[in-house]
Amino acid sequence: MIGEGLDEDGYIAREGSPERVAAEFAPVVDAARERIAAAFGPARLHSAYLYGSIPRGTAIPGVSDLDLLLALRHEPTPADRAGADALEAALDSAFPQVNGVGVLLFGTDTLLSELERHDLGWFIACLCTPLLGEDLAEQLPRYRPTSLLARETNGDLALALPRWRERLAATAPDGGLTALSRAVSRRLVRTGFTLVMPRWNGWTSDLTASAEAFAAHYPDRAEQMRLAAGVARTPTTDRAVLAVLIDDLAPWLAAEYTAVHGEKAPRP
Repeated sequence: MIGEGLDEDGYIAREGSPERVAAEFAPVVDAARERIAAAFGPARLHSAYLYGSIPRGTAIPGVSDLDLLLALRHEPTPADRAGADALEAALDSAFPQVNGVGVLLFGTDTLLSELERHDLGWFIACLCTPLLGEDLAEQLPRYRPTSLLARETNGDLALALPRWRERLAATAPDGGLTALSRAVSRRLVRTGFTLVMPRWNGWTSDLTASAEAFAAHYPDRAEQMRLAAGVARTPTTDRAVLAVLIDDLAPWLAAEYTAVHGEKAPRP
């Protein structure tokens, strides 16, 4: 039996496509394509990609954000980052149907490197939808939901914990707790899912499905993971909720992940 999110050969199927972009978001995507080409040009830009809810066809107007990844012919410079920041701001202000725009920048050498083969390479091949240029997925392998993939995608959760605690302690109620809760909860749900992904034998980006897949294997932590999925959909400024996620669920999850899959290979 083929698992959810896999192709007929048992590999993780690419989850998005241009055909799944809803009509409300088509002008945003068209504008992104045009503005990326104008801002970066063929000498700097190798290719550009959409990822997230818009190419999956699950985006909600006025709620969902626009997620972009740009593969550059060189490693990103401060000038590239400034250009990406300007692109984010311009698209976000021009289109009320998106609630925020995020642009990731990477050099093609990094994306195609052996070190990133089961992290950023997998991300490009399975979670990104081509928008401009030659698709890097053609130079990458196909991927199965293995323990190696689990380790290299989310085997570094422990590194995030000190930063989360510092931000929680330093952030005023109206000064970024919503953004923190969204980032923390999404990371926890995705890590919880990839913890059980090889046993579940499939792939999903759906937050509810991810939490339930985790809950089937870790019933004692099921309610905390469902809480995380709820916060990922509807961020909170409740410090008590964030404390549960950051000080209780996250340390346990990081330790269990290392015990099951090992630690992610160190990055420079």
